[in-house]
Amino acid sequence: MRVSASHLAHTRRLPTRILQSAIPLRKFSCSSQLSISESQTDIDKQTISNGFNPMAPGKGKKEIPVPRPSASVLLVSPQNQFLLLQRVKQSSSFASAHVFPGGNVSKFHEGEMPGPDSPERHVDSEIYRMAAIRETFEESGIILARNSGFGRLIEVPDAEREEGRRLVHSNEVPFEKWLASKGGKADTGIHTSYCPGDELLTPRLDGLIPFTRWVTPTNVPKRFTTQMYIYFLPTSSTTPLHDKANSDNAKSEDGEGFEPEVAIPTPTTDGGLEHTTARFLPASAWLRLAQEGRIILFPPQFFLLHQAAQHLDNLSSPTAYDSITRDHVPREELEARRKRLVDFIKSGDPPWTEKCISPSPQAPGKRRAREDGRGVLGLERPGPELEAANAGRRGHYEDCVLVDFKKEGPRRVAVISREEAMKPESKI
Repeated sequence: MRVSASHLAHTRRLPTRILQSAIPLRKFSCSSQLSISESQTDIDKQTISNGFNPMAPGKGKKEIPVPRPSASVLLVSPQNQFLLLQRVKQSSSFASAHVFPGGNVSKFHEGEMPGPDSPERHVDSEIYRMAAIRETFEESGIILARNSGFGRLIEVPDAEREEGRRLVHSNEVPFEKWLASKGGKADTGIHTSYCPGDELLTPRLDGLIPFTRWVTPTNVPKRFTTQMYIYFLPTSSTTPLHDKANSDNAKSEDGEGFEPEVAIPTPTTDGGLEHTTARFLPASAWLRLAQEGRIILFPPQFFLLHQAAQHLDNLSSPTAYDSITRDHVPREELEARRKRLVDFIKSGDPPWTEKCISPSPQAPGKRRAREDGRGVLGLERPGPELEAANAGRRGHYEDCVLVDFKKEGPRRVAVISREEAMKPESKI
């Protein structure tokens, strides 16, 4: 991850294709100004939830760190599995945790962001989308770009791809310029097409879909305003990932109207710079590993995987993560599950595409903690910057996240209804 050297109030004009997409984006405005006047009481209500130790108390008021613009991608494999990368132990943020690919917006690659005082800094835009695709490439080697922007996903020979990762990561060549040299254009937008002759009009979704924004609480020394996206790689009856041992024995069921299979490279780490492992697994498998204490998932990752699992993994109950089967899933069913998830993301008030979440601690009942020792994180607040600006942004009220923060990171994480979470005696 790299931090932009400057955060000003202008950005590039959004392309027509994105402006006309099913999920409209907003243009940045240079006139919006923000005066952060949140009381110290409100600041104290913020919690550690994004992977850092809270700032040590000191004399006088400390300046609230400005959230750094960043973007992250829930990358879905052809078999509806999610890519997670394990952070290195030496990382200053999310050390040893499993995270989605993503990182900071770069002025060199994406351009300038609105300034710290502008609410537009926290709005989905072409800059955030380009950063999400670039960071996914740098961190995993997977290129979310299409021929001329509208064709199939581009395929780049291994050696050229790895050299491109090095050049882009070291700021030797702009990411868009490198993509253009390979005949590709970043797949930033959404457009929906339909299979000819399909009476059910099954959609094929391309491009990044916004899936919540997360703003780091104020008692954390490194804060981020992170635009989350979900991206679906083309489905197939086999998983076209190079070196996938079990794909050779699977029977292809490609039908007319589906995009021809492309060779998706096996995700690889960035050589140990920021990550040590890269792997696709079902959302429920990642959640189960976290609950068993075998991996570290921070609340944002756990919460979003939980939501995705409800639609992609055919669970027997919302938290029965071990009920997922290894049975072969036909391609048509994979597509149907994707459509259900996308319909869910577009639903709600506000829709999940617009939710802005800054986790804050909640007190169950008249007690300061639950009997099981876990803290309760509310998800309804958008963060002090947007609250002070009266920007009208909201988070998610109906659910909370339970978490037990340990030295090594969050443990015993769970998603639970707000009503149940606020009962001091409740246990799950």
